[in-house]
Amino acid sequence: MLLVLENEVKPEVRYFVRAMSEFLPEHAVYDYANEGGRPSLSGVDGVVVAGSTAGVYEREEYPWMDAEAALIRELVERRIPTLGVCFGHQLVNRSLGGSVEHRGLTAELVRADFADDPLFEGVEGVVPAIHGDHVTELGEGMETVAATEHCEIFAARHRDAPLWTTQFHPEFTAALLPRIAADFDWRENDLSFGDVTSERVFENFAELADEH
Repeated sequence: MLLVLENEVKPEVRYFVRAMSEFLPEHAVYDYANEGGRPSLSGVDGVVVAGSTAGVYEREEYPWMDAEAALIRELVERRIPTLGVCFGHQLVNRSLGGSVEHRGLTAELVRADFADDPLFEGVEGVVPAIHGDHVTELGEGMETVAATEHCEIFAARHRDAPLWTTQFHPEFTAALLPRIAADFDWRENDLSFGDVTSERVFENFAELADEH
């Protein structure tokens, strides 16, 4: 069973985790943004740290981030498979001593250069990016496994623990585009959602969690 950590602070854009659920096997959702605290890890085979419109540097406004950061460090220590997505990518790296900066919104399809990693099996190089914050310094034990022209640390993995993070949203498919275009300043370019297969990240992560 996978545990998804919901971090979205704006109710009107909580559809990202709902979309994510379509690509995950058996799972439960824990609402960190509203409940804080600490979810039970009993029976959990893997954890997905989901996205948020909040920034990881807004700790005073959202004190639950410190509790979640402590949980992330526990996941690494216990070697529980973990996938951080967008805000999750940033929170994981910050939790492990890395740095995050706001650099302005990117909301478009981008070309990514992926390392040879099982998380990216079957994932094409065109992926949707929608973020304003960037990981500028990796957390301890992390290494870069994807980059784009606009973002040097576009995905990362831990050298020892079964931990991966992606700045892009694997749950963001063409079906979600009308909603996202209405809520964010989406930019069309010459890339096509017909080339996007990033949802495979969830299938690959579930298999990696099972293997672990």
